[in-house]
Amino acid sequence: MKNNTSNNNTKLILLHPYIQKQGTSHRLWLLAFLSFFTLAFLLTLIYTRQSTALTTSATVTATAINHHHPTPLPDPVLKALLHYASTPNATATADHMSAADLKTISAALRQCPAPCNLLVFGLSHETLLWNALNHRGRTVFIDENRYYAAYFEEQNPEIEAYDVQYTTKLSETGDLIATARELSRNECRPVQNLLFSDCKLGLNDLPNQLYELDWDVILVDGPRGYWADAPGRVSAIFTAAVLARSKKGGNAKTHVFVHDFNTEVDRVSSEEFLCKENLVKAKGRLGHFVLERMEEGSFQFCRNRTTALPVPASSS
Repeated sequence: MKNNTSNNNTKLILLHPYIQKQGTSHRLWLLAFLSFFTLAFLLTLIYTRQSTALTTSATVTATAINHHHPTPLPDPVLKALLHYASTPNATATADHMSAADLKTISAALRQCPAPCNLLVFGLSHETLLWNALNHRGRTVFIDENRYYAAYFEEQNPEIEAYDVQYTTKLSETGDLIATARELSRNECRPVQNLLFSDCKLGLNDLPNQLYELDWDVILVDGPRGYWADAPGRVSAIFTAAVLARSKKGGNAKTHVFVHDFNTEVDRVSSEEFLCKENLVKAKGRLGHFVLERMEEGSFQFCRNRTTALPVPASSS
């Protein structure tokens, strides 16, 4: 009886083949969907990276082009800067440059191969102007007053300024030039690296990098002072002359401007080391020279030297 009851209660369950195929079909569709989604994601990722790389490359290329060929200041901006820099005001002094002098120096900067390297001896009323006119170039200022240079940089972070210690005296200008003549084949030669120079007229305590630059325009508008114990500008003029003649690359010519060229000591110092044959124009208080680099082993600043040694006045 137990066996019969067991047999009667047994149930047979059969799975239809369609149900198995339906589960397999769903899995295949799911697999296909995931594969498609993964492929689309990978293609999108690759495309995005390529687009980003191309955009970055284009940006870098454009930046490089602008660096090597910087856009000059528009003429209206240039004229406005020159106008307001030369317009007299309540605080104007005799140290300010005239409009004619500003335009002369500005013209040289406009003709300068880009990017232009401008070296200025002296922080002055025109300092911000020179930095603005040398748009996207490098402008470096040298001043004899350590505290003023630091203060000026703090107030104007875009300005690059360094202080230098002058060891000369205005009253000794004649003796300094005579000594430089005697040492023109040794310590005071026209082509050298001033960083290692023992010539008293050469400034050798500037940052090392400045001696490696090829300066396109140099303006001597400092140090300040025209009394007997003031340093005078003979050292700055000598340094400018050597830097211009010792260029290693870039443009072979360097424009050198000397402000207060009308004073005897500055005129004589300029004619001694920048030379009359290189004088382009001298009008009012500005002397404009154009110097060409010399070969290593050159020992003569000027082809013809007829300058008499100066007798500096006690004041000016």
